Amino acid sequence: MPDISDVLERRTTTDLVFDQLRDEIVSLALLPGAKLSEAEIARRFGVSRQPVRDAFTRLESLDLLVIRPQKATKVRGFSRERIDHARFVRLAVELEVIRSACAVWDSPRQAALQGNLDQQQRVIETGNPEAFHVLDYEFHKLICELGGHPLAFDTIEECKQRIDRLCVLSLGRASEAATLFADHQEIASGLMERDAARATAAARRHLARLDDTIAEIHRKHADLFD
Repeated sequence: MPDISDVLERRTTTDLVFDQLRDEIVSLALLPGAKLSEAEIARRFGVSRQPVRDAFTRLESLDLLVIRPQKATKVRGFSRERIDHARFVRLAVELEVIRSACAVWDSPRQAALQGNLDQQQRVIETGNPEAFHVLDYEFHKLICELGGHPLAFDTIEECKQRIDRLCVLSLGRASEAATLFADHQEIASGLMERDAARATAAARRHLARLDDTIAEIHRKHADLFD
């Protein structure tokens, strides 16, 4: 039986390698098609090959790597099929979360969500799109938590991660923040009124805004798609 300290150390090392490689893949520092070697990554991080192998497996589960026996591991290209599936699953889950949240929404829940909206407005006014991106993430997470379905956000987050890498190729995120904020306000108003039809219609419009961006990226960067 392996020593527990060895297991914990390997897990921590795996996390470090995973986090760094994921950041490089999502930021497109490592482009689709780039080849990765276990031995080279192990030398780079000064670790054994096992935590690198474990990190590769985790990255493959997120559709970020393609691991091919006896061949070089490579960064997975974009796939319209996988992107469309992630969009479909996220929409289905998020709409159901909002419907369910409308049944229990009250003043304390609204106050908690409004705190997030107030922060969104402040960062828009100060021209900080990256801070808005973080608050956008928290907004959707809060609805899951306040609505009584915190684990649903795990699915939403997984779907979102499958698309985030693609969105790095999109420009104009700062100009889009005001539009997304208006969507958030409309969703919040629907929740406050316990109007599931209004809230879900706003969420559907909100999530559909990315569709044109995805199509444009596909046209401009077809070489990065499988």
